[in-house]
Amino acid sequence: MITIAGAGVAGLASAYELAKRGAEVTIYEAGSSPADNPSSWFAGGMLAPWCEGEVADPQVVRLGAGAINWWAQFTPVTRNGTLVLTPPRDRAELDRFARRTEHHRWVDAGEIATLEPALEGRFQRGLLFEDEAHLDPRRALMDLTRTVQGLGVEIRYATPAPDQVDVDCRGMASDLPGLRSIRGEMAVIEAPDVQISRTLRLLHPRIPLYLVPRGDDIYMIGATMVESASWKPVTVRSLLELLGAAFTLHPALGEASVIETGAGLRPAFIDNIPRLKQRGETTHVNGLYRHGYLLAPALAGQLARQFFQESQDETACERRTA
Repeated sequence: MITIAGAGVAGLASAYELAKRGAEVTIYEAGSSPADNPSSWFAGGMLAPWCEGEVADPQVVRLGAGAINWWAQFTPVTRNGTLVLTPPRDRAELDRFARRTEHHRWVDAGEIATLEPALEGRFQRGLLFEDEAHLDPRRALMDLTRTVQGLGVEIRYATPAPDQVDVDCRGMASDLPGLRSIRGEMAVIEAPDVQISRTLRLLHPRIPLYLVPRGDDIYMIGATMVESASWKPVTVRSLLELLGAAFTLHPALGEASVIETGAGLRPAFIDNIPRLKQRGETTHVNGLYRHGYLLAPALAGQLARQFFQESQDETACERRTA
């Protein structure tokens, strides 16, 4: 039997890849439900590997490219791309973003209006990443939970992990040396007066914003990445910045109802590249930074290949030892 600590996205993805190869798997989860994993529960749900290339290592882009098809096995995935925009005064930001990324094409005001009629007349040009996608991370987490349970995985909620487990996927709770916490904050809004069908990224020198549709006039907005280990709720300053940037995207978002706010601590190594890391008899799957849903499938696959001694691509996530 293989034991896993943590039933967030990394733990569940690892359990799936192990169980589908025939392993008997037990997950220990200190929380009482999937909602008790803030980093997974408050995620944006963007499957946008090429956009992430703006700031991420090329390895992140390469590993994330397979996430869309992986998630589509279990949960609905909306495959209509990412539209990157910027206010007219910040057009240089869009040029810079284009230089640092690939797998996109330029769109003009007319095509922006065709793609998203609500934005007609508001933006003169943008970048369309046609092959990117998004999902509802909460539904995805629940769907993946049901899938692994269907494969025979036992999830012991409200049960702290024993001192010795085979795989540790607990993020910051693992106390793994070399990790730092990146605080991410988000808001969920209801905006019946604005109809957006795909992920929007609004570039801004001070607070870039992403808006992800969740269906039924519900949108998740986020942007903040703060080096902090604080678990306190979303600050007034961060919320004002998020909502102010959303208002720049479309004035009608100023009339939206804020129905939820939240914050989570994302574990990251100094280079922001996730990896498998061996400490004693335990393999840690950690450091997913802001790429949990994007990179958990690739790391889980590498973990399973390691356990079953399957051949693997030498360019996959590097396995590093403590």
